[in-house]
Amino acid sequence: MIGTYAAALAVCAASLAIGQAAIALCGGRRWSWLSPAVGLALVCATCWGTVRLPGDGAASAIVILVLALASAFFLRARTEGAGEALRVGAPVALLALGAASLPFAVEGHFGILGTSFNPDMSQHLLAAGRLAHGDGSQLLHQGYPLGPHAVVVALGKGLGIGPVQGFDGLTVALAVLAPLTALAAFGDLPPLRRTAGALLVGVPYVVASYFAQGAFKETMQALFVLAFVLALRGPSRDPVWRDLPLRFVPAALIAVGSVYAYSFPGLIWLAAALVVWLALEGFLSLRPLLLALAAFAVLIGPELGRMVDFHSFETFDPNGPGLGNLFGQVSPLEALGIWPSGDFRLAPGDGAVPAAGYYLGAAFGLALLGYGLVECWRRRENAILAGLGAVGLAYLAARVAGTPYTAAKAIEIAAPLIALTILLPLNWRVGLSASSAGGAAGGTASEEALATAGGGGSPAATGPAVAAFVLYLCIAGACSALALANAPVGPTSYTPALAELRPLVNSAPTLVLAPHELLAEQHGTQYLAWELRGGRVCIEDEDEADASPPAGVRFVIVEGSRTAPPFPDLRLRRLEDPYALWERAAPVRGASPCPLIGVRQARQGPK
Repeated sequence: MIGTYAAALAVCAASLAIGQAAIALCGGRRWSWLSPAVGLALVCATCWGTVRLPGDGAASAIVILVLALASAFFLRARTEGAGEALRVGAPVALLALGAASLPFAVEGHFGILGTSFNPDMSQHLLAAGRLAHGDGSQLLHQGYPLGPHAVVVALGKGLGIGPVQGFDGLTVALAVLAPLTALAAFGDLPPLRRTAGALLVGVPYVVASYFAQGAFKETMQALFVLAFVLALRGPSRDPVWRDLPLRFVPAALIAVGSVYAYSFPGLIWLAAALVVWLALEGFLSLRPLLLALAAFAVLIGPELGRMVDFHSFETFDPNGPGLGNLFGQVSPLEALGIWPSGDFRLAPGDGAVPAAGYYLGAAFGLALLGYGLVECWRRRENAILAGLGAVGLAYLAARVAGTPYTAAKAIEIAAPLIALTILLPLNWRVGLSASSAGGAAGGTASEEALATAGGGGSPAATGPAVAAFVLYLCIAGACSALALANAPVGPTSYTPALAELRPLVNSAPTLVLAPHELLAEQHGTQYLAWELRGGRVCIEDEDEADASPPAGVRFVIVEGSRTAPPFPDLRLRRLEDPYALWERAAPVRGASPCPLIGVRQARQGPK
């Protein structure tokens, strides 16, 4: 627990300090709620740029610490509104932290997020472990974006924690930084609506569902897409930023983070949003855009070769299996935030709620989204409209030319912008300006801006808007909480030892004797099945195992058994700390009762 929360605090603190310092260097004098996303982007890029230096990640930890301290010192007399930002942001951060802690509280322990939902975390843990020791990995050689992994390595070296706690801390930090970033759109609302709106935009249902399966890359990309749109929105809404030459550099820095976290696919959403936004805005001065593009090009230059390598990654093959851990196509209606299921992969009606409940919620969400679109068009919210157009096009492209796995990711990345489009216009009806949301500067809008936005709704208009706002918050918030509470939490630590034993076992029938706690409390059956996928595997509680292995079993794997065989007639084949691989000395007779653990079966987990 301490390691997880220490890692989350370190990521949040470094991101806020470094991000605000970067915005101050661009000319911003007031606190900006873009700082969480800008800082996180720079932390990812910096860690990846330094993690392969001598010291096995020590250089990354030192550089980030120095940058964070230097940023805090630099900002002491250069940022206005820091006290107000603390008052506004503290309740959002604390509530977001509480929501992100739900999986661990429900499961009763900390460990690998998403075990039994999505086994991909084992690959990320393996890649981070090898990166920490200067070794290569399959993901490294394939050009896979490893910026988040480098952050985990730096956390491990700086805080002395393991990679499981590092990834948990990073994932929790994302759940805190995303609602804080959403305050750039809600900063001028009354406290209750401001806090609730920012939380639901930061962690809508599908984002909460991806958090539940430990999918940190997708939640990070959703944060960057939301922040990029808000960064485009700021200069057109805030007169302080309107004439600054570097006003678009924060958006460029966010795009840099997207590259180091998601490689070139991350730019699909950002580039599409930029193109649509430029078309809606009409003529703009070229100099600020060119300065931003130059900063972006310089910072992603070292990653270009790896981006080229990544284009052949297996996920992009439309002719491949394409389901990943899914059961089929995920409904795009889930992006509306109302989906009363603890598992986003299930079809309507497969859970405790009848199918009609899903579709009634979706109809309510669609009506609010339609209203939001009309209001955004009427008030010339070009950045939000551009963002919606980009996520819509990305989903259609993934649905038509991609796989269900990539289409589901597109739904998740779209969810925060859809929640923003639903919630923000409802507040305009009660006399609260869209342009007072703070944009890149995060400050209070002028009276002129309020008048321009058309605030001052009548009581007749206020009542239904408030009712719809509260109803949507309650229902969608409950759905997000359900997804978080249903998140499985696996083993408390990770070792690649089982993966190292898999080539020796091959497809031979194998019995694994595992501790009772691992199987009963930490989803150990699914974890072990994934690590030994591709063969016939029996998994039994070591306290309840028979006096001899089942007939047909050739290998027995035991945790921590080094001195004596668990059964007679076994010989030690290999020690791979903390496991021992034993092999039957006599010829194996009889058919094995152990089931074949295929890759597809292990990925999907229980339905």
